[in-house]
Order: sequence, then C-alpha cells, then structure tokens
Amino acid sequence: MFCDRCGSPIQADQRFCSSCGRDFSGVAATYRMGPNRVQEHLRFIAILWIALSVINALGGAVLLILANTLFPHLHELPNVPSDVPTGFLSSLFCTLGILVLIKAAAGFLAGWGLLQRERWARTLTLVLSFLALLNIPLGTALGVYSLWVLLPERSEREYQAEVARAATA
Repeated sequence: MFCDRCGSPIQADQRFCSSCGRDFSGVAATYRMGPNRVQEHLRFIAILWIALSVINALGGAVLLILANTLFPHLHELPNVPSDVPTGFLSSLFCTLGILVLIKAAAGFLAGWGLLQRERWARTLTLVLSFLALLNIPLGTALGVYSLWVLLPERSEREYQAEVARAATA
C-alpha cells in the first residue's frame, strides 16, 4: 500500500505516513498497481525533448552558416540588386541562429535533467513547453504533451517523489 498524498510505501496497520505525516485514521490507503502518470511518460518526454533539440540545433547551425557564408557574398551573385541589405540580413540570420542554438541547448538540458530526475528539470521543461507551443507542428505537439503530463499539481507531487526516489537510489 502507498500513501495517497506522497506515494511512499506504508504498512497496512500504519496510522501515519512516515514521509509526509498523513493521518490514515478514517481513510483507507490506496493500492498502486503500476507507475504513476509522471513515471509512465517522463522518459518518453525527455527523449522527445532531446530529439527536438537535435532538430533545432541543425536549424540553428544552418542559419549561422547562411549568415556567415551566403549573405556576405550576396552582391557577387548575378541578378542580385545592389541595394540588398546584406549586412542587416547577415546580422539577422546570425542572431536568429544563436537564439535557436540557445533554445536547443536548453532543450538538451531539459531532456537530460528529466532523465536524471533533477529537481529543476520540471520547471525548465514547463517553460520550454510554453515557448514550444509557437513552434508548429513538432514543438506544439511536444509542448502540449509536456504540459499535459507535467503541469497539473498532482504531477508536481509525483515528480518530486521521483526526484526523492532517484536521490535515494
């Protein structure tokens, strides 16, 4: 049997939970047959964040390559008007590439943190999930899925229990 508040194992005759202090005097403890919702989805979410980060890192690298190779030499190409703002385009694509690479690094960090059951990983993943909602279609799908698993209050308790379990293991 398990405590219905924190998920810690308890004995059938136990009156108080040794972890959170919950009183079982008039309440029956619940049997947990399998993993909780966060346990079931956490590894998959972490892998998806790492995969999306690989895609973002490739996109950021392409933007940086374009910014530093194509745009500085744009005037040398035939049929290109002389009034094309190559300096602005190069700066714009370089900035966008750096931002995408930062987002990819944060996604890698979130995925790794979820796999390692780090305390801060849930918060980072939630922030990235809200930002990913604007990244149609893959980011939106992953953002909605991550929010569905990690955002509810019960999920926070389940994740903290996972963190505690990983720390003791």
